[in-house]
Amino acid sequence: MSSILKKAWTEVVDPLIRRPKRVQVAALCYRQTKKHGKEVLLITSRDQGRWIIPKGWPIDGLDAAEAALQEAWEEAGVMGGKIANAPLGSFEYEKRLDSGGSAICKTKVFPVEVGELAPDFPEARERERKWVNPKKAAEMVEEPQLQEILRDF
Repeated sequence: MSSILKKAWTEVVDPLIRRPKRVQVAALCYRQTKKHGKEVLLITSRDQGRWIIPKGWPIDGLDAAEAALQEAWEEAGVMGGKIANAPLGSFEYEKRLDSGGSAICKTKVFPVEVGELAPDFPEARERERKWVNPKKAAEMVEEPQLQEILRDF
């Protein structure tokens, strides 16, 4: 490809066909136990039963940390959680949309110290929950950048 065509592609065509990344927020829910040390809470996705952390779209009227805490409640039943205002990091993944398409999402991860887990919560019948150490959690999730966040946690 000539340099003129390459420049035209880079500056004109590529931005038109490439969609911007969408932003989501996530909660890295954790607890400290005497017996097992630090553990993180994983949940299953609704569509394929993959292990993930609670995450979702920003919520009007809430900042990113508050929206992540809301997702932790809806998807995992986290109550009385203490959330940090700053994210630990972020990861990207391909989100399958209801329309059948997909979108690349950049997901900001906020740590949440779990107060307690409710036995009943909005998505209780759609998900499983599991406490594991961060190293094991990194082996269970698919997203490489999330694996790194978990290993570093």
